Amino acid sequence: MSFKLTDEQLMVQSMVREFSRKVVAATAAERDKTKEFPADNLRQMGELGLMGMMIPFDYEGSDADTISYVLALSEIAYSCASTAVVMSVQNSIVCESIYRFGTEGHKEKFLKPLAAGEVIGAFALTEPTAGSDPVSQETTAERDGDHYVINGTKRFITSGQNSKIVIVTAKTDESQKHKGISAFIVEKETPGLIVGHVEDKMGLRASDTTDLIFENCRVPAQNLLGNEGDGFMISMSGLDGGRIGIAAQSIGVAQAALDAAIKYAKERQQFGQSISKFQGIRWTIADMATEIEAARQLVLSAAAMKDRGERYTAQASMAKLFASEMVNRITGKALQIHGGYGFTKDYPVERFYRDARVFTIYEGTSEIQRVVISNQILKDRRKPSGAAK
Repeated sequence: MSFKLTDEQLMVQSMVREFSRKVVAATAAERDKTKEFPADNLRQMGELGLMGMMIPFDYEGSDADTISYVLALSEIAYSCASTAVVMSVQNSIVCESIYRFGTEGHKEKFLKPLAAGEVIGAFALTEPTAGSDPVSQETTAERDGDHYVINGTKRFITSGQNSKIVIVTAKTDESQKHKGISAFIVEKETPGLIVGHVEDKMGLRASDTTDLIFENCRVPAQNLLGNEGDGFMISMSGLDGGRIGIAAQSIGVAQAALDAAIKYAKERQQFGQSISKFQGIRWTIADMATEIEAARQLVLSAAAMKDRGERYTAQASMAKLFASEMVNRITGKALQIHGGYGFTKDYPVERFYRDARVFTIYEGTSEIQRVVISNQILKDRRKPSGAAK
């Protein structure tokens, strides 16, 4: 299925592309070295309406569709994957979870400043011994009057240090397994919420990834997101949208790597001619472009299904699986085309290569995506379209 973008979608893409290439790209390499959080980028992105894109105007969002969102996210990732991952978590998981499951009070107090980009949000699900298996999490939340008391440690939390609002999952009823997990909105200044170890990562170095430690952290009962026991469902719902976001980021980084490889191949002279004249290089570039286009179609398909209100769990996982593995292949090939120069920090492909590596890991590893996809396919016993009656 080929997608014809609307004038509004093309306008969003064009606007974000210009901002990304002029503003975001300017400091990306330096941030990669210094690990400086892109607060100024994100502030300007909030002013442009990019931090709560799919949230209605009534809650300070842009009321955009998912296709516009993935186009915008890809353009930000093209210039700086660190900035893009913060945008992705903010939009796909934090804002949408509060919009879908929060009370009107939650939306007024928390969603509005998040969607406006005035504050950054985080989503705390993963733990030291519970990653792909969230039911194994050990963080607990015990009711105490009009509060819940949260205890436990969350790990690998994007924007754990720089966020002001955190959605955290915790067990409220151990006996109910996944139905005993609840979700809470926790303000960062709440006593008992401590920012722990900050990871020193291979890539996405300007996006902080930290432990969040909860030590008798008292959270008002009114900050319960949804009902008790909804935490697992809220998490999985958020991750469906988040996986489309990771796929969109993958496309942005892959396109940047391809463009850099094409530029280098045209300029690099060997054996009396540009290396872009050699069949081996040309065929590699053709394969790279084809893979990126295939991933783009998967992402747009999943986004369109979400916009139509259809079930899109399998398609989101397919897009995430294919695009995240694709970007690792593309950045590797782009680096190879650069030869020895690709292994230095003088050229951006070295950063693209490092940034891409985590895409097959976070928000569900490639292995987990295959579990999700196969589960969806094998439980769906309907005849495929076009099957004989």
